[in-house]
Amino acid sequence: MTGARGVLADALGGQRRAVVASTLMVTGHQAGEAAVPFLIGVVIDQAVAGGVGDLALWLGALAVVYLGLSYSYRYGERTGERAAEQAAHQLRLRVTRRVLHERGGADADRLPGALVSIATSDATRVGAVAVAVASGVAAVVGLVFAAVLLLSISLPLGLLVLLGTPPLLLLTRLLGKPLEERSETEQEHGAHASGIAADLVAGLRVVKGLRAESAAVARYRQRSRSALAATVRAARAEAAYQGVVLTLSGTFLALIAVLGGILAVRGEISVGQLISSLGLAQFLVGPMSTFGWVGADLAQGRASARRIAAVLDAPVAVAGGGAGPATPARGGLVLHGVQSPPLRGIDLAVAPGEIVGIVATDPAEAAELVRLLGRTRDPAGGSIGLDGVALAALAPAKLRTVVLAMEHHTDLFDGTIRAAVSLSGRARPDRVEAAIATAAADEVARSLPDGLETVLDERARSLSGGQRQRIALARALAGDPPVLVLHDPTTAVDAVTEARIAGRLRAMREGRTTVLVTTSPALLAVTDRVVVVRDGVVRTDGTHRDLVAGDGAYRELVLA
Repeated sequence: MTGARGVLADALGGQRRAVVASTLMVTGHQAGEAAVPFLIGVVIDQAVAGGVGDLALWLGALAVVYLGLSYSYRYGERTGERAAEQAAHQLRLRVTRRVLHERGGADADRLPGALVSIATSDATRVGAVAVAVASGVAAVVGLVFAAVLLLSISLPLGLLVLLGTPPLLLLTRLLGKPLEERSETEQEHGAHASGIAADLVAGLRVVKGLRAESAAVARYRQRSRSALAATVRAARAEAAYQGVVLTLSGTFLALIAVLGGILAVRGEISVGQLISSLGLAQFLVGPMSTFGWVGADLAQGRASARRIAAVLDAPVAVAGGGAGPATPARGGLVLHGVQSPPLRGIDLAVAPGEIVGIVATDPAEAAELVRLLGRTRDPAGGSIGLDGVALAALAPAKLRTVVLAMEHHTDLFDGTIRAAVSLSGRARPDRVEAAIATAAADEVARSLPDGLETVLDERARSLSGGQRQRIALARALAGDPPVLVLHDPTTAVDAVTEARIAGRLRAMREGRTTVLVTTSPALLAVTDRVVVVRDGVVRTDGTHRDLVAGDGAYRELVLA
């Protein structure tokens, strides 16, 4: 288990050198800032005493300190920001790798937009902890150094700072707890709203087609208002936190200034020392205010770290199995007593090279069967075998070199149509051309200005549903897997084009195991046989022609 602490430790540990370098340089800056008022007081005392040589020496020391201040701050902040960006980048990579892990599970109960929010804004907040740590350590060192300087001026002043600072820091930490909780709630609501917005944009055409714009907008508005309310509560908590911290810090600094004035009136410290005391009290405003925003950043960083840890520690969807499939793969599939709601006991055998259609009366049954064959999840009961080896014994990545299961809802990525179909150049050129022709994607290309070199936008939203389906089908065919599982690949394609695709599909997949989970009569007509699944079990098995002729329920389902 990673845990929030583990996420923070890894983020900072990975940038250890940069964080240490930034801390040292920013600490040097804080020490220099504290030294300036002290040196000014010494210079004034030397001027009053008339020591020209010593005055010149201390003025030179003051100039050196100013020079060091300039460089230490510039490079310290730059190094700290670089560490924060690098830490956030590494976290984004870790979250992305977990989401894309072959065994899945990270996306369970999370919308895509929520995962994007975690990989971006949450990672950035955790990365910002690197700057907060460097600045916080520097502020503590600055306080201690100022206390030492005040001790050299007056024992009461130094003791006041040394004894008053720890309780102030503890109180700051306790005040940050409510902010941390509200910040986590804010991120949760914001991520959910982002997820709904992303899904709404992705399904905009469907929403318009159903004339459900008002319902969709109302749903987003409700979630957006919840996110806004959570953000306002978090902002109020942060404002209250900052206000209380500044009030406490101001009161503490006022006590220091008043005590210094009393000591000067009594003659216990010189004019230069009084000025140094007041200057150091003014300097302490910086570290004190730093504690305010550092505490807020740490609280928000811990809340974001918990959200990232929840993704990284999410249980895998498919556990076990490290073997590879038999080579060469023949493509024989055997399902025995497979149970995975809503499937209640599927028994099915697919011979190597056979083209089988599966008709499920319930769309949920069809979708679950495709997920099981692609091993994006394992059945609750029963077993699925490939060439005599249980799928549960196979490593998912190795299995997917043999079995390609294309779900009904699939995405196309940015890039040209040719790159999308050729799997970024991994598929053989002749297979790519054959796949494009089989899926009638060449017709899509001809309708576009740049043909196959046309660049697709995000998720190919500029294309129609049928055009996207044809390109996705061509991509699946170009991979030429020994076992291909397709779930309703032509639902958005017109009947004439679908019939043409079906005939070409049969020819291209001849001798390669193909499972068509569909109710399309055009596709079912080119299969060797059709299996009908009803109520979670196999009810009927036969050729499409025989089932149409002799099974009224099948005929109504497929031809209606």
